[in-house]
Amino acid sequence: MYLEKVNSPQDLKKLDISQLPVLAQEIRQKIIEVVSENGGHLASNLGTVELIIALHYVFNAPRDSILFDVGHQAYAHKILTGRKDKINTIRQFGGISGYPNRDESPYDPFTTGHASNTISLAAGVAAARDLLGGNEKVIAILGDGSLTGGLAFEGLNNVGQSQKDLIVILNSNDMSISPNVGSLSKYLNKLISQPIYNRVKDAAHRFVETRLQRMGPRMMKVTERFEEFLKGLIVPGIFFEELGFRYFGPLDGHNVLSLTETFKNIASLKLKEPIFIHVITQKGHGYPPSENNPVAYHGASRFDPKTGTFKKAEDPAKMSYTEAFAGKLLELARQDDKIVAITAAMCEGTGLQEFRKQLPKKFFDVGIAEAHAVCFASGLAHKGFKPVVAIYSTFLQRAYDQILADVSMQKLPVIFALDRAGIVGADGMSHQGLFDIAYLRHVPDMVVMAPKDIAELKDMLAFAVSLNQAVAIRYPKEDVLVENGLPQEKLVLGNPQVIKNGNDILLLALGSMVMPALQAAQELEKEGISAEVVNARFAKPLNPEIFIKEISKFKKIVTLEEGVREGGFGSAILELLHTHPEYKNAIEIKVIHLPSEFLKHGARSLLLKHYGVDAAGITTTIREFVKTSKSGKILNWLSSAIPTKT
Repeated sequence: MYLEKVNSPQDLKKLDISQLPVLAQEIRQKIIEVVSENGGHLASNLGTVELIIALHYVFNAPRDSILFDVGHQAYAHKILTGRKDKINTIRQFGGISGYPNRDESPYDPFTTGHASNTISLAAGVAAARDLLGGNEKVIAILGDGSLTGGLAFEGLNNVGQSQKDLIVILNSNDMSISPNVGSLSKYLNKLISQPIYNRVKDAAHRFVETRLQRMGPRMMKVTERFEEFLKGLIVPGIFFEELGFRYFGPLDGHNVLSLTETFKNIASLKLKEPIFIHVITQKGHGYPPSENNPVAYHGASRFDPKTGTFKKAEDPAKMSYTEAFAGKLLELARQDDKIVAITAAMCEGTGLQEFRKQLPKKFFDVGIAEAHAVCFASGLAHKGFKPVVAIYSTFLQRAYDQILADVSMQKLPVIFALDRAGIVGADGMSHQGLFDIAYLRHVPDMVVMAPKDIAELKDMLAFAVSLNQAVAIRYPKEDVLVENGLPQEKLVLGNPQVIKNGNDILLLALGSMVMPALQAAQELEKEGISAEVVNARFAKPLNPEIFIKEISKFKKIVTLEEGVREGGFGSAILELLHTHPEYKNAIEIKVIHLPSEFLKHGARSLLLKHYGVDAAGITTTIREFVKTSKSGKILNWLSSAIPTKT
């Protein structure tokens, strides 16, 4: 009815304000329709429809900068900013991103996907505006889950101190992905239902200006003290006021008429000070299945929009690496009182729900605070515990300094379980776990492992617990066969495992690349090319004696990894050969890897194919490598293994 007329914020402003509630329902229905077919972030997007409509109705993007923290709540923003006709392609290979993307639209100032950074980004944009003499508005939108991250407080502190003209909108719904944790979250949700404070404060200011100024400085001081007392007595925003913000709220985030009028009033005040607007929303609002289970519908797979029933078929022969990790960790923790589990607001994502249920005293969710999670783990390890930090590969990057200074330097046995390593898929650029091998391999005394299958992941977790040093285990977001017929072999630190013997070429595969390397070897066997397949198991350390023994048998070697080349597993092999000059001029090496760039979104299987690291792409690369004989020197290692993109 109205949505078909709206292709931009300018079209939105042509609607009468009374028409906005109907538009909100149309957008909400469109989001449900799209996510039911594509999968994606449902609950978070249903909760912000009215807020986004009101923002675009009042403010003037893209001249005014609207920044989303994380960005998984911005589908309505995409619909209203010229991407309505592409919304059906969201998160699909070749389609639009599920997060704001600066390459996609001028309405997206930044490409986002991680939490707690938006206030800092907005502060920088506002400072640049002031230096350039502009007067446009800068608006940062974040959820209360993002306030569990320390970076958000660094931004708040700086903005409040510098008194930048900037608007921060807090969308409070007591949820990030899992229910929020921490004292601030509890504080924010003990809220009065009406915005009493601003009415009282405005009345107090008018009273001071018209009556009390004539009574002299002494009475003015008494009045100011009374106002401070009143704020502390009734106002949930006292915390933000004390940081230097002018606080408005809490506001009903699903009353689009009230939100629009409030935003208009705030914009008309012409305040040149930081403003904090507190909005209360319900995650999953307007769709009962999502309202009742916002965790399940946060990152939803395909579902029936009429019933809310998920369509994903379960294969009893398969299991995800996440499930395997979680089950084994629970088993080990029952046997060892010193094992504890830590997550950073990703209990469900890392599979730890059952651990939390069965061993609640040994489970710690620290909120969206990865750096704190690592330091917290170090404190536990210092006292003799065996902390396992379950975290996504891309999110551990946020705790890099703590890994070095608080784990490695202290020689503490913290275990990192890196879920979503390698290609993640539809979440795209900010979530692809391409860099963990490179950023962990050079950390002193760090052990970096990657399992070839479910059984080996379980063995690696038990092995990690037995070691008295820092360990990282990386594994992909993938369902694989529980029983695959591959041989299992006891883990020994730094030792690889020969999976298949061969004569012509050596394939050194790490983790998720073992199975496609084996499939490629079997295909090449039909063409008379005999490939030996070795499961490296370790990116660090490498047992030089055993690796060199295998390498010395061949003239051609291929390394395979689901990560970037620089600092990766292939680089580790080249570094090893550098210490053995007798082989340097006798061996040709091809490094198969992912490109050193931020990979876009799409199904994991499609991206593996696109970048030539599925079985078919690997087969093609190895076939060409075998047929092309060079001068017997180490070459090719700088070249990408990616065939022509399809």
